[in-house]
Amino acid sequence: MPKRKDIKTVLVIGSGPIIIGQAAEFDYAGTQACKALREEGIKVILVNSNPATIMTDGDIADKVYVEPLTSDSIEKIIAREKPDGLLPTLGGQTGLNMAVELAEKGILDKHNVALLGTSLETIKKAEDRELFRSTMLEIGEPIPPSTIASTLEECLEFANKIGYPLIVRPAYTLGGTGGGIALEEKELTAICHRGLKMSMINQVLLERSVAGWKEIEYEVMRDSADNCITICNMENLDPVGVHTGDSIVVAPSQTLSDREYQMLRSASLKIIRALKVAGGCNVQFALDPYSMDYIVIEVN
Repeated sequence: MPKRKDIKTVLVIGSGPIIIGQAAEFDYAGTQACKALREEGIKVILVNSNPATIMTDGDIADKVYVEPLTSDSIEKIIAREKPDGLLPTLGGQTGLNMAVELAEKGILDKHNVALLGTSLETIKKAEDRELFRSTMLEIGEPIPPSTIASTLEECLEFANKIGYPLIVRPAYTLGGTGGGIALEEKELTAICHRGLKMSMINQVLLERSVAGWKEIEYEVMRDSADNCITICNMENLDPVGVHTGDSIVVAPSQTLSDREYQMLRSASLKIIRALKVAGGCNVQFALDPYSMDYIVIEVN
């Protein structure tokens, strides 16, 4: 892709506090992004609420703001520094959520800041459970029976119709935060109450559990000219049902046949193209160990 000559200053959003299983990898990614941008002669403004990171070291960015990651705080930085572009995808879920909020509040348009990399539409398609579900159905990728719920009553109604076990996945959270597997109504009530509260839009996806299937992930990248590559695939040592953050992940996969590998690789590229991701993403699958059946879990 040719270099954009209209981008002179870029604001990079960090990932905020680091907790177990979340955000540490984004410190590395964000640090590398800042270095790469500066090598291209671009002025880098970094905002991150966590000073205990590499990216907030004084020599990583041209200007470092250790400030709260809120739309009000970031708008003040934008007004002061006047960046040409905003790069939110190196800040994990925090950065993505903040990009959505800044765009929907009209702050980016008000200050004429371009959203770089993955578009707002793509972020919503990947993070909003209903939009993601409909996109997968449009391209013919398999998903389990599911529903979108915004209230506890809707969650219980779906459970009565489908039965247990059920997986609960809150919208706009990273690493399964707020979700879980419910084996009966009491568990479902507790998980959905927590998930609805933790979701930025008070929304959860409920779907039939495929616990026990293999959990496979593909790291894929795409540019805005629709060139796609597979970086690697990974296999969780534990099956679906044990959270990735609590499991060992092996790269590359060890137990897939070539036919299974190529099937899921093709699906990954099909999905990243349908979502129009500009940059990298992680496509997660559940694969039946006794057949060629698979389902798409999610895209991060």
